[in-house]
Amino acid sequence: MGARNSIDWPRVLLEACRRIEDEADRSSLGALAAATQVSTSELQRQFKRRLGVSPKAYAQALKLHRLSRGIAHESSTLQATLAAGFESSASAYTTAGNAFGVAPGRLRKPLEIGWWLGLSDLGWMLLAATRRGICWLAFGEAPGALLEDMHAAFPQARFSNDEPRLREWFDQVREFVLLPGEALDLPVDIQGTAFQARVWRALRRIPLGETTTYGDVARRLGQPSASRAVARACAGNKVALLIPCHRVLAADGRLAGYRWGMERKAELLRREGALDEVQVKRKKPSF
Repeated sequence: MGARNSIDWPRVLLEACRRIEDEADRSSLGALAAATQVSTSELQRQFKRRLGVSPKAYAQALKLHRLSRGIAHESSTLQATLAAGFESSASAYTTAGNAFGVAPGRLRKPLEIGWWLGLSDLGWMLLAATRRGICWLAFGEAPGALLEDMHAAFPQARFSNDEPRLREWFDQVREFVLLPGEALDLPVDIQGTAFQARVWRALRRIPLGETTTYGDVARRLGQPSASRAVARACAGNKVALLIPCHRVLAADGRLAGYRWGMERKAELLRREGALDEVQVKRKKPSF
């Protein structure tokens, strides 16, 4: 029992995810367990318990990423599915339905926003970006729902899987989720009203480990009666973490709403050192 408790499972699972994500790595579960120096059964159990899917299901989902990226460059759909690692186009469609809730055809459209999706320590994470910067960063339990939300948020956009460009940013965010350190300094491209833009800029100035309230933000903006409008701007934030709306609390210091779930908000604040096991420790922000 002592040996099991001493295993740094977040790090082990992060390493396992990276190995699965490596296009050249066709490792079996046994090979993954050997590479991360844990037992096969325990890796399977911890992966599914902490991340919500099995290693095999995650590997299948990632094949769809490669399919959506390569289908425009191959001579046929069959060639694209084989290059992505599927045994046949039929297996690709089956996996698409089970893993993403959409058919491969939904991922084939030529698009202007690139995206990349994978597992993080807070569940599935979807990152999307224009050429100017990150326009979408979301967490959820189901990849299909995340993709549908992104499409609904940008109804006029065209999307493409863009792992080569976004993978480095994705890994930086995933590392921050696991162990918050220095503030994430990544380009952001998010559109909103003039007031929303002011709120989002203010949120980006809240230091790591500190929190504020909706009312505090409104007063900083010179509109002390606009706390509800600040709350709506936080709810309209499309870029988790990079615009850290999770650091904004209710007037009495309680956790308020969070687009990606209250449990995630509490966990993020806990990891950043801003949330006690029992109550919020609110410090005056220096922004």
